[in-house]
Amino acid sequence: VQLQASGGGLVQAGGSLRLSCAASGRTFSSYPMGWFRQAPGKEREFVSAVGGSGSRKMYADSVKGRFTISRDNAKNTVYLQMNNLKPEDTAVYYCVSSPSLLTRSSNLYDYWGQGTQVTVSS
Repeated sequence: VQLQASGGGLVQAGGSLRLSCAASGRTFSSYPMGWFRQAPGKEREFVSAVGGSGSRKMYADSVKGRFTISRDNAKNTVYLQMNNLKPEDTAVYYCVSSPSLLTRSSNLYDYWGQGTQVTVSS
C-alpha cells in the first residue's frame, strides 16, 4: 500500500489549503482513511478520519467546523479541506489507512504516507 500526500504549503492565518492523499495497493473503498499531524516538539495527534463509503466522519475538537474530510473512491483519493487556518495548525500532516476500524487511535492505522508540511503564519 502506498499513500502519497500533497497540497501542503505556507499560508497566512485565516487562509485555506486542501490536502490530497492518493492511495494504491488496497481496495480503497473498503478501508477507512484519515489524517494525523505532528508539530515540532509535540506528539502526533489525530485530525480527522472517514469511513470507506464516506458517510461516517470523525474530527478532532480542535479542527471541528474548520476542516472537512472527504473521499473520492473512484479516484482512490482522500481530501482534507482546511479553512480558517491558525498558526497552531502548523505541522506535518500524514495520510493514514486503517485495515478495518474508523478510529482516532494512531496505533490502529497500518499504513502511513510520507507527510506534507503545512505552515500557517500569523
